[in-house]
This record gives sequence, structure tokens and C-alpha cells, in this order.
Amino acid sequence: MNEINQFLTIIDGFIGGSQWFVFLLLGTGLFFTIYLKFPQFRYLRHSLFIVRGKFDQKSDEGDTSHFQALTTALSGTVGTGNIAGVALAIHLGGPAALFWMLVTAAVGMTTKFVEVTLSHKYREKAADGTIAGGPMYFMSKRLNIRLKNNKTIKTGKVMGALFAAATILSSFGTGNLPQINSISNSLFETFGINHILTGAVLSGLLALVILGGIRRIAKVTSRLVPIMAVFYFLGGILVIAYNIENLIPSILAVVGDVFTGTAATGGFLGGSIAFAFNRGVNRGLFSNEAGQGSAPIAHASARAHEPVSEGLVALLEPFIDTIIICFLTGLILLSSGVWTEKLPNKFQETDLIVLKDTYSETMEHDRKLLNQFLAGKKTLPLFSGNLTVSEGLIPNQPTMIHARSIAEEIRVWSNNQPYTGIIEFNSGKLISQQGLSITGNSLMHSAPLTAVAFTRSWLGNFGQYIVAIGLLLFAFSTTISWSYYGDRAVNYLFGIKGIVYYRIIFVIGYFLASFTDTTIVWTLSGVTIALMTIPNLIGILTLHKEMKTELQNFWEEWHEHFPGKNKPGI
Repeated sequence: MNEINQFLTIIDGFIGGSQWFVFLLLGTGLFFTIYLKFPQFRYLRHSLFIVRGKFDQKSDEGDTSHFQALTTALSGTVGTGNIAGVALAIHLGGPAALFWMLVTAAVGMTTKFVEVTLSHKYREKAADGTIAGGPMYFMSKRLNIRLKNNKTIKTGKVMGALFAAATILSSFGTGNLPQINSISNSLFETFGINHILTGAVLSGLLALVILGGIRRIAKVTSRLVPIMAVFYFLGGILVIAYNIENLIPSILAVVGDVFTGTAATGGFLGGSIAFAFNRGVNRGLFSNEAGQGSAPIAHASARAHEPVSEGLVALLEPFIDTIIICFLTGLILLSSGVWTEKLPNKFQETDLIVLKDTYSETMEHDRKLLNQFLAGKKTLPLFSGNLTVSEGLIPNQPTMIHARSIAEEIRVWSNNQPYTGIIEFNSGKLISQQGLSITGNSLMHSAPLTAVAFTRSWLGNFGQYIVAIGLLLFAFSTTISWSYYGDRAVNYLFGIKGIVYYRIIFVIGYFLASFTDTTIVWTLSGVTIALMTIPNLIGILTLHKEMKTELQNFWEEWHEHFPGKNKPGI
């Protein structure tokens, strides 16, 4: 697992984790924001008007309503990114990472508006009569290169095929594996429910839903999304109200740390400006998926007689997902203070690094060295060899880093009993032994950290149940939507005959991921997100003039239907 995770981390470092990817993502959103004159602000009220069905016509074709398409797409975005992803971003980059998540959402509103409009325009009817759409369709039809001798280089078809293949991969890396992984971890931490049991039950429910196709998926998500959003929002407000004295300092840290980085505090060893920027944008994309090209697949099914109206509906998604829900989660984490606390937890091998020398976080020189080491700017000697364990304790142990913090009160267990014997390390990494586990106090991240934050209110330990249940609803609905995205990509590449095999593999993968290491799942997710996003961004940038033309045509029709009403111009 360590070797696989390291390999995936290297790949992620070249694409999704690189600075050029971040600039491509934000640059595309900024370009369209300026090119289309800030549609995310000027057209927001029109989006609300359209989602209520006020612009519909009886002749509109599609499988779902605007609202159902919106909730289906939202169920694909409102998931572990809102609970676990925000916690991971703050854990890695400090409060400033939340700022960059919000910036990503603001420009992402325009990006999603554009990608959904173009994809809706070029949707098709599948062989079974359902609507099929997504970036792969506009790529295959509009991105081919025509030469002067009237010959055509089928670059668009190649890009469409690559995007569809990446969508299938990302349906596992984004919508499947990290979702059930977070659910099973949360239910185990909160209720002690076995990971395999969680995976088995939810895999069965997943199979029942996705076999019904988009119409059943839309019915489930249109009911589930509003319920889970209200449920989570009310619980979060209680936490913030309980820690109200920390609210203003938390907001000031979100803005202030953007220009200075986050200083070491508590168990947090500090975060740089660049790292907060990169992780904030990366986790922001994971949460709202603006630019990834996934939401256009859901919106393609919506009943609409022209594409821009559905693009305006999609504009609401990053606003709801990130600016409202992710910001709420961030304030919960910051105001409760848990993001800097060392808490009892079971160590994950991929989060554990053992250093050769001894360091102390109370010494400024050591803190700086460790901060640079964790940021990848400096190497430190790693421990290789054996450590003797007696009744679970390690005498004269070297410094152990877990979850980017110095671990304390370390205990070693074998089948839940104090271990006596030898544990072996190679280049700082534990060589796995069956039945062996390590616990102690360290920082936490992802869903378990958010669960702890929810206990810091009048609800006490009952607060963690809100996260467990909320995560269950959020993540399960995300998986349902992503199964449909992968379904449409398989249909594009292989036709209807391939869909049943995809669904079987999707359900099996869902079960297996319920007891797979968390860190490797999140790393895989980062890779697959980038593999979808890059060709999609290239495609919509290429068609920027066509997007402006479609927008002009839409407002001409709008003004004919509603003369003098809500007239924004272009």
C-alpha cells in the first residue's frame, strides 16, 4: 500500500498537485468571468427563476426537471468534500486554505455555467431513448481540426474518448472509493460498526438504486439532498454558536493567513502561503467539481429547449456546495479549535513517518525544520531498523510523525492486546505485520476531525452522530450520481451493452473500498480529478466564442418572453 500510494503521489504531484494545474483551473474561471462580464453575480437571480420552471416549454425534451438535474448534480458534489475535504484542506494548509476554496467556488460558478451550457447543446439520445450528454459529446463534434484540403484530424474524437475513460476512472476515484471509505470510517469511529458490514449493506442499497437508471436516481436525490443539507446546516450552527467567541478570530485567520501563511500553533506545525493556495484550490475543486466536467453529464438530462438556461441552473451548484456548506464546515473546525489539537486516534500507515533523530515542537528551530520537511522543502534522516516494544510501549523511541504532527502517548497493539516484540521500519515507513496497529495522540484530518468538532457544542458526544448520519447521506447520494456519470461514459465508449458490467464492477469496488486505507483513496481521487479536468478545460476554452453567441441568443429569447422583466443584458 505504501508503495502504491507513493507512486500515485508522484503522479498527482505532476498533475493535480502541481501549480500549473491550479493556475489552469483558476485561469479558465477568471477568463470566462471577465469574458462574459461576471455572470455568477449578474445572473444569479435568473438562475433561481429558471430552476422554478418559469422558463420551461411543454415541448422541452429531457428525462428530468431543472430542479431534479440540480439536485442530482448537487448530490454528486455535496459529499465527503464538504465534510472530509474541508477538514483535510485546513489540516494541510491552515485557515487560508478555506479562503482559496471560496475563491475557487466563486470563479467556478462561471466555469460550471460554461461547461454545462456547451455540453447540453450537444447532447444526444441513447439507444434506449434516454438522454446522453457531457463534455465528451461537444469534444467529438466540435474539437476536430479541419485542414485546408478538407481533410479532418479527429482530435475531438480522441479527446472525447480520453475524457470518457477518465470519467469512468473518476467515478471510482471521486464518487465511489472515497465516499464509502469515509462513511465506513465515520460509522466505525462513532458507532463501532464493522467496516465490512457497512460496505455490504450500502453496496446492496446502491445496486438497488442505480439499476433503476436516471429517473430513479433523480427521484432519490431530489428528496435526499434538501433533507441532508438542512440537517447538517442546523447541527453546524449549534457548534458555531457554542464557540461564538472564536468566530471573528476564525474569519480573520481565514483572510489574514492568505498573505502570511499559518504559524505553528498547538500540534499544527505551520503552513506556507503556497501550500494553502494549492490545497485550498485542489480541495475546492474536489468539493464543487467546477471544471471537472462531471455535472454537465447530469444536467444534460434536464428538460430544456436551449442550453444556456440549464447552464444558469448549474451556476448555483458551487455557491450552495462550497460558499455555503464548505464555509460552514470550515467555521465549525476553526471555531471549535480541534484542527490544532492532538487527539487519540488509530494511526494509518500511510500517514506515519518515523525520523531517525529526535525533535521537539517546543523548540522553534525544530519546528521550522519539521515544517520545511512536511512542505517538501527539506529532507530529514529517516529511521530504518527495528524498534523493541514491551507491553505496548517503545522505550527511547525516535520522533514519530503522524498526520503531520509529532505523535505522543504511542502504544502498539497486536489483535487489540498490548504488543511485545519487534516492529520494523524501512526509510521511515512501518513494514506491515498482520494484526498489528499503533495508536496515540496526534492531529486528525478528514471526516474524523469534523466529527470531533461537532462534539464541541451543547450536543456533546451526540454531535458526532450528526456528522456520521450527514456523511452517510451526503456520500451515498454522491455515489449514486457518480454511478450515472460513469454509466454515460461507458455508453459513449462501448454502447448500452457495457453498462451492466460497469455497474457490477462499480458495486464491487464500493464494497472493497469500505475497508481500504483512507490516504491512498484520497491520493487516487486527486489523480483522477485531474485526468478529467484538463481535457474539459481545454475544450471549453476552445469554444469560448460559441459560448458567447449562445448567451446572446438566450437573452434575445428571454427578452421576447419577459419584456422589461429581469433584464440584465449581456
